[in-house]
Amino acid sequence: MADSVSPAQVLDALRPIIDPDFQKSIVDLGFIKDLKVDGSTVSFSIELTTPACPVKDQFKAAAKERVEALDGVAEAAVTMTANTRTAGRTGGGEGDQQVDLPGVKNIIAVASGKGGVGKSTTAINLALTLRDQGAEVGILDADVYGPSLSLLAGVHGRPDTTPDRKIMPLIGQGMKLMSMAFFMNDDSPVIWRGPMVHGLVKQFLTDVKWGELDYLIVDMPPGTGDAALTLTQMAPLSGAVIVTTANDLSLIDARRGLQMFEKVGVPILGIVENMSYFTPQELPDKKYYIFGQGGGERVAKELGVDFLGEVPIDPRVAENGDVGQPIVVSEPDSPSSGALRTIGGEVARKVAMLAIKNPPVADANITWVN
Repeated sequence: MADSVSPAQVLDALRPIIDPDFQKSIVDLGFIKDLKVDGSTVSFSIELTTPACPVKDQFKAAAKERVEALDGVAEAAVTMTANTRTAGRTGGGEGDQQVDLPGVKNIIAVASGKGGVGKSTTAINLALTLRDQGAEVGILDADVYGPSLSLLAGVHGRPDTTPDRKIMPLIGQGMKLMSMAFFMNDDSPVIWRGPMVHGLVKQFLTDVKWGELDYLIVDMPPGTGDAALTLTQMAPLSGAVIVTTANDLSLIDARRGLQMFEKVGVPILGIVENMSYFTPQELPDKKYYIFGQGGGERVAKELGVDFLGEVPIDPRVAENGDVGQPIVVSEPDSPSSGALRTIGGEVARKVAMLAIKNPPVADANITWVN
């Protein structure tokens, strides 16, 4: 048998493996960790920037094949790991207006210009797709007027507080959860004035003990009112996902929501078109575009942002969501779940790219409209 391979030879064998997002070798990107040569056995890990990397299986297979092709190597033990990196924090806050969330690596806003487009359902299902890939995930239901996280996650109860008066999030679906719904009963009217909204949003950001999270998904209030503006100015957001339907009214409002984030320098990760089409079970090859076709993709192109994908209409999304079983949990093999998993992977990928590239913060001036 040939002499033992050297670590340099192993790295040279891995160097042709190119990350498709960064267009660089996984060796040059520093992804190869804990490289050890023990006789004819080589072991190492590939540390990705997100556990939701869509090509991690291809990386593992290619790395194993390349290293085992070297003379003197009988076995290559490849371990896939992830170290979620923090994207450049952005937002409109200046000075002490922007808060800090220790331990939270990335905060992703899921927003819509108007209600009724499935924003909250999209938010929890995206969070679950990230959880399923091994990420530590939390959800902040910031829709103080119509909180829905308790229903969608099937979690009820009142949060505890720590001796230092921090609020402990509830745990559900393997994630940390916080919502105004946990402090209300079902018959409580929700009546807030502007200063009250500002104070509540700030408390949810600063007084909740989130701990260590790879991603905190923020289910934003619909529209561009007090609560939404407070969040975009105070929360150190890594990026925003805009949810819309294909009809013109939703698209008009989606544009406004998108422009709000752009004004405060928050990167737009992309647009999701929810309830895009309906496919009857008896006609699996048919797609009926009830609300119009291609609107989300058209707006994304017009505004120069990415289109993340279409999520089809599935009655089980509402039915199962009403009993605390989101579609990616209750029907993981459904077309809707498949679309949401693809979108979740794209979101994680884009945040990872922002973490590497660290883009400059845009102009944070807001034009107020009376």
